[in-house]
Amino acid sequence: MKKSFALALIATAAISFAAEARDQIKVVGSSTVFPFSTAVAEQFGQKTEFTTPVVESTGSGGGMKLFCAGIGVEHPDITNASRRIKSSEFKKCTEAGITITEVKIGFDGIVLGSSKASAPLNVTLEQIFMALAKEVPVDGKLVANPYNMWSDIDPSLPAIKIEVLGPPPTSGTRDAFVELAMEGGAKKIEMLAALRKEDKKAFQKVAHAIREDGAFIEAGENDNLIVGKLEANPNAFGIFGFSFLDQNSDKLQGANVGGVAPEFELIAAGDYPVSRSLFFYVKKEHVGVVPGIAEFVAEFTSESAWGEEGYLVDKGLIPLPEADRAAIATASQSMESLSM
Repeated sequence: MKKSFALALIATAAISFAAEARDQIKVVGSSTVFPFSTAVAEQFGQKTEFTTPVVESTGSGGGMKLFCAGIGVEHPDITNASRRIKSSEFKKCTEAGITITEVKIGFDGIVLGSSKASAPLNVTLEQIFMALAKEVPVDGKLVANPYNMWSDIDPSLPAIKIEVLGPPPTSGTRDAFVELAMEGGAKKIEMLAALRKEDKKAFQKVAHAIREDGAFIEAGENDNLIVGKLEANPNAFGIFGFSFLDQNSDKLQGANVGGVAPEFELIAAGDYPVSRSLFFYVKKEHVGVVPGIAEFVAEFTSESAWGEEGYLVDKGLIPLPEADRAAIATASQSMESLSM
């Protein structure tokens, strides 16, 4: 009875939604994917008879929360994400009666950037972890992070205060940075590598905990605010996507990580160690109800947009291999359902 009642409510909501449909696509989510989605929205508005979609930057986690809240005119049609949807988010969407189409759009590198007025930084994943972790191994014990200067970690690093501006917990960039850089660095420390073999959950708790003593400063979801702060303080660093660095290359530079520069070709080749995939997710129940969703997806996955010579590459997107683009374009344009 409960299941039948729930399905009836979903059906009623769908009928109500159809009667009050918007004529403008609503997109939320990742601040990293935001400039790509905005560029596609502008092209879409110019090239078609549809109204230009509204794109909001809410962070990957914030976008998922809005997207999975339900079906209807008050809920977004698409959410952008700078990491893959979590199983818990997929479950919430499913429980709300939402069917999802997943579209992987390309790659991005996560950069530790600074003002061009500062000296370039060469750092390892292990050193990033030691600089930003809440607790670090010292003499065989985990202790509150004692390092105040980069040079405290290694004399080869600059003798400047550790001050890193980074995204909040709702950000996909934060999720990916923690997984790729923090956890990646923790794995290279003998004591923590041993802990990982013994107790993976205990290891992740240590590897994912960022210090809260002022060395790491949450800068919000608006990456543009970081530029001014880095320009004002050349000794500070910021965590953001390669596309943002690319768009501000006149003001900012990226640190080498593990001896590899955050450059387009090196990220595309998989050589840069802190890189990730970018996505957007479509609410299938809104397709055919809100005008233009299928056409918007087709524009985003067209070679003129995400291809190697596409306009999104000019915005800093690192494209998928040609065969992957072809397969994903076919699946997404036919609105293939995601299962987890």
